[in-house]
Amino acid sequence: MMSDIKDRIDAIVKADDVVLFMKGTELFPQCGFSSRAIAILNHLEADYRTVDVLQDQEIRNGIKEYSEWPTIPQLYVHGEFVGGSDIMMEMFESGELQQLVKAEA
Repeated sequence: MMSDIKDRIDAIVKADDVVLFMKGTELFPQCGFSSRAIAILNHLEADYRTVDVLQDQEIRNGIKEYSEWPTIPQLYVHGEFVGGSDIMMEMFESGELQQLVKAEA
């Protein structure tokens, strides 16, 4: 069963250049960390997709194993795990995130 959820997550991660697994939605984040992640992506004017982990318990648990990262939100760019909101903020402040998000796959 775990391989099914891993395959589902893998397909989601690879379907779009920028994917944010978060609590809530882009318009109604359900935690401060997810809200900060959305604010960063919006500031970058990134074209991104969100996945509300509160709507799917399998994805909520599976994403943590998929990335080997214990917290949500989780950002993926070009199919690669970037990190959570703290790492996003550090990368944003250093200019790394802008380059990563704007880079062509």
